[in-house]
Amino acid sequence: MNLSVAIITFNEEKILEKTLTAVSSIADEIIIVDSGSTDSTKNIALKFKAKFFSESWKGYGPQRNSAINKCSGDWILNIDADEELSPNLIKKIKEIKSNSFSQEVFKINFTSVCFGKKLKHGGWSNSYRIRLFKKGAGFFNNNTVHEEFITNKKIFSLKEDIYHHSYISLEDYFNKFNRYTTEGALEYYSRGTKASCLQIIFNPMYKFIKMYILRLGFLDGIEGLMIATASAIYSMVKYFKLREIYKNNTYIKK
Repeated sequence: MNLSVAIITFNEEKILEKTLTAVSSIADEIIIVDSGSTDSTKNIALKFKAKFFSESWKGYGPQRNSAINKCSGDWILNIDADEELSPNLIKKIKEIKSNSFSQEVFKINFTSVCFGKKLKHGGWSNSYRIRLFKKGAGFFNNNTVHEEFITNKKIFSLKEDIYHHSYISLEDYFNKFNRYTTEGALEYYSRGTKASCLQIIFNPMYKFIKMYILRLGFLDGIEGLMIATASAIYSMVKYFKLREIYKNNTYIKK
């Protein structure tokens, strides 16, 4: 059975080649929906003979749906540009492709790589996300962030890893920071969530304590400290932007 790989991109030149190299041995088709990259993302994609589409940004859910709707394969592997398949996962997907599996939807184990280190604690790894499914088995909801795959099929698990290169460096973290915090604030606003001064102060504190102490992030060394601290700042800025939206009675421009 054929496998299509669906990826959404935006300025991914630092990581895309590693991701495409990993999937090239199992992909019969690579679909990339790009939202206006200004770097060499397109050139890298075309090097791997990907079908490349440029579209305006619609939010994570709609953008993923646009990519999977363009796929022609029997199976669809939906990954992000910073998600690298482990050798064991590649082997498992080859097995799924070559056999008549009755299962139609798989969630895959994620291991986060931040600042060059695989994080084992802090809530950043050992989480499962739906990434492999038969065409027509479901779709993503319309959330602009924190999108979910909607299906009425039974979901099975693959323990083999996807390495999520969440942030290559601290610079990479803050390059994405403004966009992500704005999208998070807009998503909260669309749900009617409010932001109080107490939330702006105490949510970041709780975020740090939960990640660094309760979930043992300190065992990941200095990288664990940095990601817990940066995540706390992320929470503070997201809630402050939400407060600004209500205060100014307008949307923040992305």
